[in-house]
Amino acid sequence: MMILLLMPIIQIILFGFALTTEVKNTEVAVLAPTNDEASSRIIEKINASAYFEVVEQIHSTDEIQPIFRDSKAKLIMVFEENFGEKLHQTGKAHIQLIADATDPNAATSFTFYASNIIGSYQQELMGAAANPYQIVPEVRMLYNPQMIGAFNFVPGVLGMIMILICAMMTSIAIVREKEMGTMEILLVSPMKPIYIILSKITPYFVLSFINFATIMLLSVFVLKVPIVGSLMSLIFVSFLYIMVSLSLGMLVSTLTDSQQAAMLISGMAFMIPVMLLSGMIFPVENMPLPLQLFSNIIPAKWYIIAVKAIMIKGLGLASVLKEVGILIFMCVILITVSLKKFKIRLE
Repeated sequence: MMILLLMPIIQIILFGFALTTEVKNTEVAVLAPTNDEASSRIIEKINASAYFEVVEQIHSTDEIQPIFRDSKAKLIMVFEENFGEKLHQTGKAHIQLIADATDPNAATSFTFYASNIIGSYQQELMGAAANPYQIVPEVRMLYNPQMIGAFNFVPGVLGMIMILICAMMTSIAIVREKEMGTMEILLVSPMKPIYIILSKITPYFVLSFINFATIMLLSVFVLKVPIVGSLMSLIFVSFLYIMVSLSLGMLVSTLTDSQQAAMLISGMAFMIPVMLLSGMIFPVENMPLPLQLFSNIIPAKWYIIAVKAIMIKGLGLASVLKEVGILIFMCVILITVSLKKFKIRLE
């Protein structure tokens, strides 16, 4: 009854609010060497729109890389020296729009919106003066200048496949033993329950690493997605995520007594949230605040962020300590709860 009555409500909420290509509340940093009236007016228009939020003013180009590295902004507007003076004297001035293009679709959208806002200010100036004005936005896509979609696709596929293989398959494998009645034989054997659980999850652990290696080889040699950062850091983060996914599978197996129930829970609790709320397809910051908060409990979100930082941006493990810490915390909690809930006697 819960599935029949609750599932349509959950789906309409998720598909209605999560599936959006709109740009909302994109963090913007600004570099304006001369804080003149024209640059201030453009910054005000950018900040006043529903699409952007100016979060930081920087003072030199040396701060651009750290801003993107720490994920403080996804777009940086760089005004040229004496922007307002050149605009009024020569009728032409330049603004550079530097975007984080690890998600090429989102980068294309918010640079387009920013260019339109700049264009609307240009139209205002031309309407108020006899001389024509031209503000030229120069777009630069950082980390993915060719706008290759695989740069965003590969980390998301990794996150989804690990959940499929580790969580869903592990939960079904353990529940199958309960349905067939062979779990009783295993539990009365001299082996400790923890060894029985480990023997069930080990094949999926190995399969996950084989799939990880396969996806990496295809990404690098077929899709031409480079591993810019440390391969060992990428493997370490993937190992953590695999452990979290296996722990989720163990937890589902302790809560269900049939393969059908395990499949339904896995489909509802893992597949849909991973696809819609992890940032795999749709940017999380474009979603309503309740869904943004809910996305924080989805392990795939933190894994995808870490993979993009290491693989695409070329950052080290020190730059993803937050994501690593959250995955470790989730792993410890899930393993502890799963072992506490695991029944060594069948009813």
